[in-house]
Amino acid sequence: MHRRAFLISTGGAAAAAFAAPIRAANAATPRFLLVFLRGGYDAASLLVATSSAYYREVRPNIAVVGASALDANWGLHPALATSVLPLVQQRQACFIPFAGTDDLTRSHFETQDSIELGQGGAPGLHRDLNSGFLNRLVAQLAGREAIAFTDQLPLVLRGSREVANLSLKAEPHPSDARLRQALTAMYRGQPLQTNVDEAYAVRDEAARDVAGVAAGAGGAAAPMAGEMVAANRRAINARGFEIEARRIARVMRERYAIGFVDVGGWDTHVGQGAATGYLASRLDELGRGLAAYAEEIGPATWRHTVVYVVSEFGRTMRENGNRGTDHGHGSVHWVLGGGLAAGPVAGEQQAVEARTMFQNRDWPVLNDYRSVLGGLFARQFALDGSQLERVFPGAKPRDLGLI
Repeated sequence: MHRRAFLISTGGAAAAAFAAPIRAANAATPRFLLVFLRGGYDAASLLVATSSAYYREVRPNIAVVGASALDANWGLHPALATSVLPLVQQRQACFIPFAGTDDLTRSHFETQDSIELGQGGAPGLHRDLNSGFLNRLVAQLAGREAIAFTDQLPLVLRGSREVANLSLKAEPHPSDARLRQALTAMYRGQPLQTNVDEAYAVRDEAARDVAGVAAGAGGAAAPMAGEMVAANRRAINARGFEIEARRIARVMRERYAIGFVDVGGWDTHVGQGAATGYLASRLDELGRGLAAYAEEIGPATWRHTVVYVVSEFGRTMRENGNRGTDHGHGSVHWVLGGGLAAGPVAGEQQAVEARTMFQNRDWPVLNDYRSVLGGLFARQFALDGSQLERVFPGAKPRDLGLI
């Protein structure tokens, strides 16, 4: 087996592999997990501008109603009421609106690469494709290890430090019916029956995703399915995330200080939905996964853990003719952990009005992710200015008091 890749397929073998003993780590060791939502999720539906008449005006069909109030200006999508909202109320989750990067291409691939590399500079500037910012972070943390929960090493973890990657899914081919029947019969009534059933469910979902079936409103196949699949870059689907989040938590709890996972399915050009529908279902699944991660990793380790959720960009404020949204700019980043000091909404903010929109269409970026993460890493890992410069060259760290 290649020393940089540990490829584990879903199913009974996966359950056994995740149960295998690995070198123990101290619960007080700071841990950081980056969750990348590939496809550019609609952050304006996650963090609802409840005080904005403009929001309701430009989204006549997809404006979210019934959001859970966070403060006088913001509400949280109701799909997260039983998963992430309790973490917010316990001061274990907060949100940074108007967050993102200075990349203005609105290209999934260009912006994803730019964020993962974290090297700054104008779009098109030569970048070192073998130097991702999480690998550079690991290089500053003596004796700490990193892992990508992906089937190939992502840009963000490429670099001088050796990093393992562990696949959370098999190649998405249809299951062999006879093997499936035999395994199901073998484990029926046994403790691993649930693992086998869940593994096949996730595998089937992955096969459907790669086949290009992206359900829109009313269950119709979305015309933009091909673009969505490409933007996912083979990331797992949110429908499998709750299962995988517990496995990720167990692996990180035992050994790793830095982790990365990507979740696809967020390119909602068509049939996005509002309080219910396609996007609401993805948010529900993601939220349950994040809550499961917090629970599974355990209170002692959770106190020293930060989970940071990003996407390549936000989406247009105005809904399009297909009751969806198009590629935008500013987004909302999530911060979760057992030792947060900020919340429920952090960072620089402004009113959501027509006059404040970037290029008359998108949320602006007021909180650059490199500066925000630089400030966070300074606190979490006690990095000094010279170390932060190596992680995010040219960026000025900004301490939002997140932890």
